[in-house]
Amino acid sequence: NFEINSKTGKTILVEFSSPNTNKPLHLGHLRNILLGSAMSNILIADGNNVKRVQIINDRGIHICKSMLAWRKYGNQETPSSSNIKGDYLVGKYYILFEQKYKEEQAELIAEGYSAEEAALRSGLLNEAKTMLRDWESGNQEVIDLWKRMNSWVYEGFRETYGKIGVSFDKDYYESETYLLGKKCVQNGLKKGFFHTKDDASIWVDLKEYSLDHKLLLRSDGTAVYMTQDLGTAIERYNDFSFDKMIYVVGNEQNYHFDVLFKVLEKMQYPWSSRLQHLSYGMVNLPDGKMKSREGTVIDIDDLFIDMHAVAKDIITSSNKVDYNDVESLSKVVGDAALKYFILKTDAKKNMLFDPESSIDFNGHTGPFIQYSYARIQSIIRKCSNFSRFFNPNRPLLLEEKSIMKLILEYPVVINNSAINLNPSFLANYLYFLAKEYNHFYQTVRILNLEDENDMNFRVTISEKVSILLFHGMNLLGISVPEKM
Repeated sequence: NFEINSKTGKTILVEFSSPNTNKPLHLGHLRNILLGSAMSNILIADGNNVKRVQIINDRGIHICKSMLAWRKYGNQETPSSSNIKGDYLVGKYYILFEQKYKEEQAELIAEGYSAEEAALRSGLLNEAKTMLRDWESGNQEVIDLWKRMNSWVYEGFRETYGKIGVSFDKDYYESETYLLGKKCVQNGLKKGFFHTKDDASIWVDLKEYSLDHKLLLRSDGTAVYMTQDLGTAIERYNDFSFDKMIYVVGNEQNYHFDVLFKVLEKMQYPWSSRLQHLSYGMVNLPDGKMKSREGTVIDIDDLFIDMHAVAKDIITSSNKVDYNDVESLSKVVGDAALKYFILKTDAKKNMLFDPESSIDFNGHTGPFIQYSYARIQSIIRKCSNFSRFFNPNRPLLLEEKSIMKLILEYPVVINNSAINLNPSFLANYLYFLAKEYNHFYQTVRILNLEDENDMNFRVTISEKVSILLFHGMNLLGISVPEKM
């Protein structure tokens, strides 16, 4: 068990996913979810006690846009009445709002208004703003609609998380934590950490940290994202007394987290130094950036279905793969191709998603690692009575030394991945381990050797490689089949 790193006794929170309840989870969310889940697993393997958490963004103008569009144009449509997954249904009305809003803007501009004037005069947008104020004031009709549509989305999210193999230890909700944030800001104002402007808005001066002034509460008392993040951070420390909290959020939010951490430091929370931002690059499509409001996104559910289909085509047309249950294998291979393609890229870098190159049994892919694992399982089945006790009475071959050196690097790779918050270290190590083993397999005879010591030695090496491939891929959230 050399690969199990010693216990640290530290509790680490990892926040990831954190979706909005106005649309399905899409490809951009998938990189976040895979990074957060893999990092959680790697940190556990490195000896930490890890808690997976998410903040569900269930309030705000974007949520009201979906609600308003459904109320105006939905004709009481429900997921069951239309046989549409709940998050897809709500996302449909978010897109519809934007379409209707653009049409309204075009009409106002055609009447002679400027774009700025058209935005101010927009009936739809003003209705959405009114709905948000009604929600914040506790209007029962709006609250009931909000709860109903959110319940549809949560059911859809649960289904998608199940497909990915992800779960959370605790969910936090912006509709609750923004109130905690408002109290936190008011307390900070009383203690002199913040200041008000003439319009009664509350701000924090961060010039001492080489940052500028930051709004914490608007003049009408409504919260901003920073408000709820302050409340959430404080509640999480009260819940878990963490030694570290890691936010898995895209790099477009780098400044936001610089500010958040410094505001908490200014408020003299000693644990503010334990906060860390795992900043990752964006996932782009071949034709550009994804836009939820225009519907030009790839939803996770559809993506997995497509990957399973591509994997099935390759498996059925390949002479290399021999497996009875093609449907089951297609799902395992398609999932591996997708997850590994995303996780092998350095988290900090932007990436272009290319599904075609992700399924290649001879390339730098998840399926290549899966095939290497299955090959070793075939060897072990053929030599089921081998002994793990051996004494090779000869100098080790270069191929044997190389594979043993890679085996011994496993705990170091786990530790480096944990320290650097980068699962790509582990993902790339597993590829090189599989690649080195394939060279070993093709160069050195393993079975049917005259010297039983040599055979036991090489089968044991093979078995150890398979154990590391199994555990390492599982840390990345990827299954490896016994046969391929």
